[in-house]
Amino acid sequence: MKLIATLVMSAAVMAVSALPALAQTKLKWAHVYEISEPYHTESVWAADEIKKRTNGRYDIQVFPASSLGKETDINQGLTLGTVDMIISGASFAARNFPRIGVSYYPFIFRDAAHQAAFAKSPVFQELAEEYRKKSGIVITAYTYYGARHTTSNRAFTDCAGMKGLKIRVPDVPAYMATPRACGANPTPIAFAEVYLALQNGTVEAQENPLTTIEAKKFYEVQKHIMLTGHIVDALITQIAPHVWTKLSDADKKIFTEVTQEAAARASAQIVKREGELVDEFKKRGINVNTVNRQSFVDAVLKNFTPESLGYEREDYDRIVAIK
Repeated sequence: MKLIATLVMSAAVMAVSALPALAQTKLKWAHVYEISEPYHTESVWAADEIKKRTNGRYDIQVFPASSLGKETDINQGLTLGTVDMIISGASFAARNFPRIGVSYYPFIFRDAAHQAAFAKSPVFQELAEEYRKKSGIVITAYTYYGARHTTSNRAFTDCAGMKGLKIRVPDVPAYMATPRACGANPTPIAFAEVYLALQNGTVEAQENPLTTIEAKKFYEVQKHIMLTGHIVDALITQIAPHVWTKLSDADKKIFTEVTQEAAARASAQIVKREGELVDEFKKRGINVNTVNRQSFVDAVLKNFTPESLGYEREDYDRIVAIK
């Protein structure tokens, strides 16, 4: 009897061992932001939540702070297959599909609420779908990045005051529009290299949201912050075609819902922090200056129409009209 029992147990163990292991897909999620920023912390939350809701079938590792490459690299990686998911500016997506870049046209959004309404609008859904048809890449979520303001080692209060200023901007026409319209010298530099460029004087100014100015510590190497608010910015969560096409409908729903929840959580944190930072920067001894915003608006509209930057007037008009 003991022999029989032993044989039965051995057979059972062998049978269990012969069962196929639970399939698990490992994915790489890349971005260029610091681990302290909501774009990272909420991406980590989303990765854990997707793993939980898919019963461990997807194990997503988040790579922050340009650890898998600069923003251009990780965007290209979606097509090359070197990364699987990213959270990044839509201006890089616009290199493949220019129309989607209209959301970066200066002063197109009144504020964060206007941008949030756009993210839920038929206009954005149409642009995202056309981008998918063009590239195969799927946009699942839209995150508020903040109103972009200017830091510099010399203060100014209007558009004319920017004349001759050597300012770092992303290598994107919409970002260059405001400084060019005001006679500044926009200089593209990779995001990961901006602090050093400011520190060693390669450029004397840069522009980013207050939360990024804090996270990247640009205030350590800049004396003034000008509240230009020239672009109300956003990030988009994107999934590579080699991943999306293999997801079941149920898993597509999970990835979409979780990344949208993460985007909402990050957006709320950014809006809250923006409201706190002006006073905090002043306490740190940084000069925070209000500006004649209309002088910037007038210069941009005079020198750069949406069409001149590769966008469509109809998209621009539809976005402006969103309530």
